[in-house]
Amino acid sequence: MGWFPSFGRFLSFWERRNQFRNDENKPLIPKGDVKTSEGTSAVSYLGTHDSSGSQTSSSLSSHERSTRASSWNVFTSRVPSPSSWSDYILKYLLIMSNLLFTVLGLVTLVVGLWGLINKESFAQEKIGGIGTDPMLLFTFLGLVLALLSLTGCVGALRENMCLLRTFSAAVLLLVVAQVLAAVIVYSLQGQIVEYLRSGMLAAMVRYQDDLDLRFITDEIQTGLQCCGADTYRDWEINVYFNCSAPGIQACGVPSSCCVDPLENGTVWNTQCGVGAQKLDEFSAQSVIFLGGCLGSISRWIEHNGGVIVTVVIILLGVQILTLFITTHLIQKIRWNRAQHDVYLQSLQ
Repeated sequence: MGWFPSFGRFLSFWERRNQFRNDENKPLIPKGDVKTSEGTSAVSYLGTHDSSGSQTSSSLSSHERSTRASSWNVFTSRVPSPSSWSDYILKYLLIMSNLLFTVLGLVTLVVGLWGLINKESFAQEKIGGIGTDPMLLFTFLGLVLALLSLTGCVGALRENMCLLRTFSAAVLLLVVAQVLAAVIVYSLQGQIVEYLRSGMLAAMVRYQDDLDLRFITDEIQTGLQCCGADTYRDWEINVYFNCSAPGIQACGVPSSCCVDPLENGTVWNTQCGVGAQKLDEFSAQSVIFLGGCLGSISRWIEHNGGVIVTVVIILLGVQILTLFITTHLIQKIRWNRAQHDVYLQSLQ
């Protein structure tokens, strides 16, 4: 009967083993819904019910999908869209064009200042005639062009709203001024001719005193094959070409009025116009040009009217295009800043 105690110990061990396995399979949290303090039912024990496992997997998958979606949104927001590429192209096109015109304006300004200083136009005896000095016009145009272009270049580069608005306003005023000037010139053609006559006579008076006016006058007379404002006898207004003046140039005209100022095709004969005012028109026509430059200018404008209108339209078109690009850039900067402000508010 010695095997009964051994059999009893075996049954006791088997019962304890089954009890231990049953205890392991029991849930740590009851499967029934547990009410929380807010009155909502808690989740059942995750390891004892299939539906709870499916809910967990679904919640994880939804969280994973939302995370991936947010990551994709961040990624796609950093990739430039076609519209942003066009904005970048327009921005740097505006920067480069303004930089080019800034350099052009500075070169014009330097040339104008160099001309004024070289001719000693600021000297006390010459300061009275500085208003008609063409170098002063170069200086003014160069200064305005450089400042305006630099404003647009820095404003576009730094995306400065104040500079861009100033630049766009200046370009708009410039376009309006040019349109008004074109309308005035077209409607007041008779008075414009009188202004040109007065300007050319003033240049003829100061022909020997101002090298710039002398150069411009010679270029006009040589290029248009003319002499004087209305006729070659207009040069009598100059003190050196007046018939009562002493010297060899009396009753003469500049060499730029000569039909063939080159002697033997190589040497410029500066004395070819000496005594030309003493000749009658029939004798003078073989030596100098008889017609005035105002008539030649009018004929040149009529002959090249189409080219002039085309150039004016192109220049106005470039300025208007610059104005539209600047306005678009201002709106884009304002929109980006508004979006940034909304983003900052969402983080608070």
